[in-house]
Amino acid sequence: MFGTFEFGLPEDSRRARRPGLRLWLLGVPTTLAWAVVGWSGALGLLDGFRLMSLNRVDAWGADAGPAVSLVLLFSISITVASSLGFAMLWGGGMSLRGMGVGFRASSLAASLGIALGSGAAIPSWTPPEAVGKRLPSEPWTDVDWVVYYEPYLVPAVAGVTALVMIMVLGRAFVTKAEADDRAQALAQTGRQVMGTVLGVEFTNVWVMGNPRFTVQVRFPAGEGERTVVATMITPPLQAPARGSTVKVTYDPRDPDSVRIDPDPADRAAGGNLGAFLPPLF
Repeated sequence: MFGTFEFGLPEDSRRARRPGLRLWLLGVPTTLAWAVVGWSGALGLLDGFRLMSLNRVDAWGADAGPAVSLVLLFSISITVASSLGFAMLWGGGMSLRGMGVGFRASSLAASLGIALGSGAAIPSWTPPEAVGKRLPSEPWTDVDWVVYYEPYLVPAVAGVTALVMIMVLGRAFVTKAEADDRAQALAQTGRQVMGTVLGVEFTNVWVMGNPRFTVQVRFPAGEGERTVVATMITPPLQAPARGSTVKVTYDPRDPDSVRIDPDPADRAAGGNLGAFLPPLF
């Protein structure tokens, strides 16, 4: 009943590029900003909560001046880090696939920075007044022992997350590079012909105001004709309709490598706008 909206631009694979130097240049200050977040958050927030949880109720009492300053530094640094992370989201390119790479890269920068910053803060955590018991003599629970080792657990968890993100990002880079290579090969060696739309199905997905369709297209290939089913994202006024023509680029050596683009000269396209207009509410 209601369409799904995706935040991103439809990707032109023939113009797709591997993430450039811009993504990596953004990654360095983003990681450093998150390192400041990890360091100031560990000493300005987590350290005080840890002491209050274990045995020092007045941890934020009259002597909490440095902690307040660290909280202010934490607030500023997390704002800067979040802004840089948002910039990295677009650093991979103005496309859904590029934004996916940018999101993984920004997540890696955040987890790696927090691991480095909280790890550097380990020697500066305030030791509790008593280990193993609350003042005056109440013994610690298992949860208290977990909190006690928090200075080591925070960078350890962030570090493991960073390792996972490295593997995920590496896989994303390989996948994107392979897709770019296929698109480049198709653009250089592929044949472009005109095809006829046999069937259209709106996927109920909108990408930056452009509808996505699943189309069945028949086009001449070699000595005969081929029929393929593919997806395409078009402006509403160029939406495919049954019987309209589209541009088909295909690789004779790879039957699965096919790209469908709208035909701007086809007046039959866009003739069924009411079937996929976005919801007004």
